[in-house]
Amino acid sequence: MMTNYYLASKPRYEILDGLRGVAAVLVVMFHLFETYSPGVPYQIINHGYLAVDFFFVLSGFVIGYAYDDRWSRMTTWQFCKRRLIRLHPMLMMGTLIGLLFFYFGGDHPDFAGLTDTPVGLTMVVFLLCLVMYPVPTSLDIRGWGEMNPLNGATWSLFWEYLANIAYALFIRRFSKTVLTLFVLCSAVLTVVLCLNIDVFGWLAARDYAQYTVIGGWSLTPDQLQIGITRLLYPFFCGLLLSRIGRLITVKGGFWWCSLAIVMLFAMPRVGGDNPENFWMNGLYEIFCILIAFPLIVTVGAGSSTKGRTSAINKFLGDISYPLYVTHYPLIYWQMSWATTHKDLPVNTHVFVAVCIFFLAIGIAYASLKLYDEPAREWLKHKLFSKKAV
Repeated sequence: MMTNYYLASKPRYEILDGLRGVAAVLVVMFHLFETYSPGVPYQIINHGYLAVDFFFVLSGFVIGYAYDDRWSRMTTWQFCKRRLIRLHPMLMMGTLIGLLFFYFGGDHPDFAGLTDTPVGLTMVVFLLCLVMYPVPTSLDIRGWGEMNPLNGATWSLFWEYLANIAYALFIRRFSKTVLTLFVLCSAVLTVVLCLNIDVFGWLAARDYAQYTVIGGWSLTPDQLQIGITRLLYPFFCGLLLSRIGRLITVKGGFWWCSLAIVMLFAMPRVGGDNPENFWMNGLYEIFCILIAFPLIVTVGAGSSTKGRTSAINKFLGDISYPLYVTHYPLIYWQMSWATTHKDLPVNTHVFVAVCIFFLAIGIAYASLKLYDEPAREWLKHKLFSKKAV
């Protein structure tokens, strides 16, 4: 019988942690700009939503590195407990923050009937979201059809959980050859989505996001197709990269990779707002997801850092997950505030956005130090009978 040890964590890829933080910061900026955007083609940091796909590549790589060689000493349930300890406390914190901010979004026209939502229904949704149960559209209390109406950005964690379960149950047993074939088939799904090839007849309703991977946050057929497509190739490509182990070493790797991420995310809508050229944007996103992101992860994992750069990587890595999972309730509030204060000067809106940005970082760091780290240590002692080895 396998002993219930909590296996000690392996040394971290510092640059990958830092790059996760860079992407998380860009996500916050993307969402702050999105409040003022007249539409997808005009959004500043136009491809900031691709951070989710980049996160999935990182996650797949790290999962393979951390667990592929440990299955002789670890059960599937022990793996699940480790992942829950890592992911779930901050998910709960993000949902709680979303509950606290919920009624501040009542003045936004897109949040239909928000202020009239019964407290009892709100608490039911809150409890469902606490356990990562995707909320069906019949219980949508905001009006956007999100899996978590209290904190929409956590939709990607739903797919992250499914990827971890699939890995633990059967994909970890795939040989490199089988995993390669699986990744190639998943790449086809990415191409189909990016080129807006409506194989199942589900994508017609997303005219606003044609030739993009935008979506995945709802339980409707089109959103489920988008979500699983966005998950499969990036996550399991990252896993394959960790198994292949052919990393690329670049001097100043963190800075070059960070620059690449900023450039890829900030690229304006390729093809502009002319519908005849939308397909160009699809090709760009294919390039980012299938080629650029795996290459960045390979360079980040293969390069090293030291001194002040190492400290920057550590800070960015520490706040990356808390920042991503707690910032979006602030964005709901910003949307509401911007709607009801349209007549204020531009510099006032800029000042509020900057304040929200730093407030989001402050909340993330405080959540990490005051709640997440202590909670994870407590859970380790409660869920594992032996000390880390």
